[in-house]
Amino acid sequence: MADPQNYYVQEALKDGTPVTIRAIRKDEKESIRNAFRALDREAVYRRFFSQKEDPTDAELEQVTDVDFRQVVALVATVSQADGKEIVIGDGRYVADKGEKPERAELAFIIAERYRGRGIASLLLRHLACIGQDAGLSTFEAYVLAYNAPMLAVFQRSGLPICRRRERDIIHVTLSLPSSRA
Repeated sequence: MADPQNYYVQEALKDGTPVTIRAIRKDEKESIRNAFRALDREAVYRRFFSQKEDPTDAELEQVTDVDFRQVVALVATVSQADGKEIVIGDGRYVADKGEKPERAELAFIIAERYRGRGIASLLLRHLACIGQDAGLSTFEAYVLAYNAPMLAVFQRSGLPICRRRERDIIHVTLSLPSSRA
């Protein structure tokens, strides 16, 4: 069973770029703020379904100070030539409240420069393993209907998928295998 609070894995993107997939840390508010500022307006809209300015200190606290039970947040990072680590993606789930939740809502955001290189797929794969270990049976996500890249990530995940359109939003349900299987 993976410990989500101390999760740390080295991976490679489709193009061979080495990345780290790891648990978000409480002390990463400035890294997250910088990553947010580097996003294009369209990425912000696709993630939040509205335009959003700089995150407030309270929002950064909420994003980085997660309990790793109900909320599990992983980041994808790359190392620069100077050795500095930069956040290039964030994937998280928020499980329903209760003692033994079975469902969680997914969300992802990927830096523009790194989109289309497999980061969301990597984050989803790791979140699915953590969620499965935690006893979750279902992931859900709400995706703008024109966000074909994110819909493709879910379609290619290998998880059983159900899609339902609600106006301009696609409600995606992914079934996780039982951890007892």
